[in-house]
Formats: sequence, structure tokens, C-alpha cells
Amino acid sequence: MEKQIYKNRKIVLLTKHKKEEAIRPVIEKATGCSLIVESRFDTDKFGTFSRDITRTKSQLETARLKIKEGMLLSGLDIGIASEGSFGSHPFIPAPWNIELVLLFDQRENFELYGIHESGETNFAQLATASFDEAVSFAKKIGFPEHFFIIRPDDSESEQIIKGINNYDWLKEAFVWCGLNSHSGKVFMETDLRAHANPTRMHNIKKATEDLISKLHSFCPNCMAPGFIVSERVKGLPCDLCGLPSDLVLKNISKCRKCSHVLEQLYPNGQFAAAQYCHFCNP
Repeated sequence: MEKQIYKNRKIVLLTKHKKEEAIRPVIEKATGCSLIVESRFDTDKFGTFSRDITRTKSQLETARLKIKEGMLLSGLDIGIASEGSFGSHPFIPAPWNIELVLLFDQRENFELYGIHESGETNFAQLATASFDEAVSFAKKIGFPEHFFIIRPDDSESEQIIKGINNYDWLKEAFVWCGLNSHSGKVFMETDLRAHANPTRMHNIKKATEDLISKLHSFCPNCMAPGFIVSERVKGLPCDLCGLPSDLVLKNISKCRKCSHVLEQLYPNGQFAAAQYCHFCNP
């Protein structure tokens, strides 16, 4: 049985997009807490995927702001927040979703986050004047379970219709955007808000599971939760020449409560292949 480290404690989640559907089952079962949803703050103020409001802070800082507002409104001393980002994979031309779920325990002054990175996303856009092409695109991205956002002309139009989730509404909105378009085209994109995108909701659940995995790593000295790797030291010796490479030589974990330190040598083997050595493979 999982250790109920937050049994009888209430954790606030600030959301207006039903993220509790992904987070609550995981965190309540794993920690024994009660998740309290706070929706009296418009989280869109921190930025939107549709770009009508620009996110000015990093993913982590935005999650911290959400927790701060949630704790302020609820009066609770522990909060959790989810923040996502979408873009291109850093090495290949493919869409990429990064989901972060952050927990902050004010009583213990303890912060920990889980993360999930995935190419499993229906992040996609299309500009078209053809409704038949729009319908084909809709089927491809999993509409109507996955909602649409559409605009006249292009991605920068200030005229925007969000949350489209049935074909009658799609046709009506498509016609309206076409009539208000200078180019005759309609710009369509997947609605990436959590309640409008089951694929993203699944990734938020995965990030929550990663958070729980880290939370349930306990310090061997004082049993404080969140005993995870805090530093990775490079320098694994090359198996050909013995010189240090850029691969990890050891992992260092340090308890945030009692400062106990644990070093793990050779987490991925005792030697690095020569291809990772700057001397053998400059």
C-alpha cells in the first residue's frame, strides 16, 4: 500500500479547465489527501495557447503563480498546479507536448514537480477556404472529442471562436469566419485547453504520476519525501582511452530536510563508448 503522506490534508488545485479529472484520482489515491478545486480565478490571465493572451513567465513560474492564487483563495497551505507547453521537438520536425505538475507544501516549505514529455499530441493547424477540407482535418485530429478554435484569415486574427465541439457549430463558425476573412481563408487549430483535449489530459495524468513517483522516494535517513537526484556529475571514463566524457559519472541526491547526501556511481554503466569521448571522437 502506498504511504499516505498527506492523509487528512486538503490540497488546492486552481483550474478552470477541469484538470482535476486527470490529477485527482492519482494524487488522492497515492497520498490520502482531499483535492479541493478552486475556480474563482481566471487562469487565462497567465497566458493562453490561442495566443490572445501571451504567457510572460516560464512554465514553472506560471505553475507557481497558480498555486499562490489557489492557496490565497482557499486558505489552504498546500497547493498543486498544472502547466503545459506545445511546440516542436528539439531535434526532429514533430509536435511536442511538455506537461508539468507542481506541488508546494507551505508548512514544510517543500516544492516538487513531475513532468511528462510526449509526441502524443494532436497539436495541428490549417488555413483553408474549403469546408470539405476542414471536415477532413477535423476527423484527423479527433473532433468532436477534441475541440477546435477557429479564426478568420490567420493565427494572428483577434476575432476568435473557441471550444467548438460539434459539426453544426463548426459549419456555422466556419461560414462566419469565411465571411469575415480578407483572404477568404479560415484558420483552424486544435483547442489545447485541458477540458477540450483528451490527449493532453492523458499527458497531465502522466506528469502527475511522475510527481507521485518522486514524492514517494523517501530519504533513507529521515524518511522525508521527495528524495531525488539533485545533481548529475559528468565524467564517465571512455572505454578506449580512459579520459572523462560528457556522460554521467555519478548521481547525487540530497535530502531537503536533513541534508543527507547519497552518491550513486556509474548509474548507466562504468564506461562510456568512444563515440561520446571528445578525445577519441572530437
